Amino acid sequence: MSKPEHDTATLEALRILGIVDSVPEQAFDDLALIAATVCDTSMAVVSLISGDRHWFKSHYGMTLEQLSQDATLCARFSPGSETTAEVADATADGRFAHSPLVIGEPRIRFCAGVPLLTNSGRVFGTLCVFDQASRVLSDRQRTALEALARQAAAKLKLRSMHQALQQALEAAHNYQAELRRLNKQLQAQAITDPLTGLYNRLALAQQLNQAVAQAERAGGMLSLLLIDVDQFKSYNDTFGHLAGDEALRRLAEIIREAAREADVVARYGGEEFVVVLPTASVTGALALAERVRGEVEKTQWSQRRLTISVGVVTRQAGHPRFSAQQLFEDADQAMYRAKGAGRNCVAVA
Repeated sequence: MSKPEHDTATLEALRILGIVDSVPEQAFDDLALIAATVCDTSMAVVSLISGDRHWFKSHYGMTLEQLSQDATLCARFSPGSETTAEVADATADGRFAHSPLVIGEPRIRFCAGVPLLTNSGRVFGTLCVFDQASRVLSDRQRTALEALARQAAAKLKLRSMHQALQQALEAAHNYQAELRRLNKQLQAQAITDPLTGLYNRLALAQQLNQAVAQAERAGGMLSLLLIDVDQFKSYNDTFGHLAGDEALRRLAEIIREAAREADVVARYGGEEFVVVLPTASVTGALALAERVRGEVEKTQWSQRRLTISVGVVTRQAGHPRFSAQQLFEDADQAMYRAKGAGRNCVAVA
């Protein structure tokens, strides 16, 4: 009965079991207790082979947590079958007489063990019983010890299946979370202008319709600003589209910083921007329009001075022209009046 070979596959089996260095568990403590009781011994262990050591998942009548393979008796007599290996008197057996467990505490004399096997028949641990007096197990005790070893191996394999299931569930949860994140990202991309990060034209239509419906339910007011950069085509033609894109991004920041949290800021297209102001009066809408216009006028642009023209419309729910399309049309007409008035100004519908 030689010392078994613990190759990479065996160590991998233990890793998959995920039990080495785990906390004590009542199920394995019970197995050690029953093994010692059935075999009428003072000590029992459920040990697992981990690299160059035997680690005790459970121990009864002993205080040791682990031993090196050279020191442990289990590693020396575990056969490659499910039958019991037995040493009646370790002091009289040359394989064990000089073991620290025999010479010193706990001064083992008798030992018997059954290997714990993987499904492929590899030894990954043992169920061992020890005593300080020499003895021989009865056939009934050997049969019981082997049955207990099968139970220990089955519990370890069941634990592995449970751990694999937990890992699969965690992977599925992570996959679902990642899928939700990607869906959310795709949804955001579908309603976001890639240049400025503002709502795009599609999202503006949705938000404006919602704001109109909400104002109608509440019988409230709704304002809308239509902002257009003055002479932006010549700016683009003169300084290039990269400079134009930089200017539009900066303008988007100015509008976003000036707007209220409840306001909807969107890039309608090209150099046109829209701000939807729920519940805002004409006074509040004008104040925001002037604030944005003034900020644009005083900003130090990279190429040349830029200004904006702003059309403002405010309607009370119930007004004959209280619809998303009519509000936008009226704001558009007001913006063109601002252009006709010399640009860099605000006009009210």
